[in-house]
Amino acid sequence: MAKILIVLENIELGGMKRATTVVGNALAARHEVTYYSFSDLPPFYELSAPLVVASPALRLTSDAHPFERYAQAIENFSLLAQRYDVVILAGGLLSSFAAVLKPKLPHTKLLGWMHNNITTYRDQYYAMMREEFIAGLRVLDAVVVLTDFDLGGFKKYNDHTVKIWNPLTIAPKGPSKLEKHIISFTARIAIQHKGIDFAVQLATKLPDDWQLAIAGGGMQEDMETFGQLINEYGAHEKIIYRGPLKDNELRDHYRNSSLFLQTSRWEGLPLVLVEAMSFGLPIIAMRQTGSAEVLNEGEFGVLVENGDIDAAAIAIQRLINSRQQQLDLAEKSLNRVRDFQIEPILKQWETLF
Repeated sequence: MAKILIVLENIELGGMKRATTVVGNALAARHEVTYYSFSDLPPFYELSAPLVVASPALRLTSDAHPFERYAQAIENFSLLAQRYDVVILAGGLLSSFAAVLKPKLPHTKLLGWMHNNITTYRDQYYAMMREEFIAGLRVLDAVVVLTDFDLGGFKKYNDHTVKIWNPLTIAPKGPSKLEKHIISFTARIAIQHKGIDFAVQLATKLPDDWQLAIAGGGMQEDMETFGQLINEYGAHEKIIYRGPLKDNELRDHYRNSSLFLQTSRWEGLPLVLVEAMSFGLPIIAMRQTGSAEVLNEGEFGVLVENGDIDAAAIAIQRLINSRQQQLDLAEKSLNRVRDFQIEPILKQWETLF
């Protein structure tokens, strides 16, 4: 049994936090697991292991010179981390800290868990601290990535890079009957990242008796833009906004729909696709590295080019018009989701320990 410390910036709503806590909770059944959050915001997700909050708590940002800005926080953290066999650093900012932590923790295995793709991390999220990000990657004992694309991308910085998928994060409790004229959509209301502008435009192209049901919350600025987009495109009657959901409400969201749509501009491994597939929903997704991985380049769902609103609308119409295609894709979804069961994924993690 290993002593494992799982480290997050915060445990707010989000796919990375959801996947991390699902894996962490499962590991806690067979190892000594502790969570560590740099933020004192209350966890959105249930934890099956103790939570330690940084003192003083702080909200991390990916601005320039993180080692200097967070020197005391890193030092405080290292004093706790030395008690553990394994430290899992979730995301790129925390993984950059490995460059400073490794000399302080020579006997602790440091694992970086990359929940997004190399291009987005290096050139967008951590562009202002790219040198520190890469320095952290180079000294990690292993880098865990989610796709074949990122296996190649991160190996340029660390030979000990492995691909481990995130597991299914919800127990479906029965498939959709594919009878409702509703397309489900689950994502944070992050306009650029999740392609919320694409989704609103697509909603206006749906047949008269079809609607797009959106589950997810967002920052105030994004929520305001979301409302503006709905006004701009006249989508009030075509969108059902359900807010952030979890557990039974999220199950109902999927079960009471007949298709699932994703419009993200970029992703790591989009677990909402796997969630939707577990309810037997046919998938239509805009292509990025994450959706291409889950759908295996279109084998298990419909992939359209990113940002191509017309192609997505045509794909939706074709599925709506063909009950047989819906049933065929529903079966493919249920077959694919078997590859994301948690037990083999935990065994992959344990080989790293």
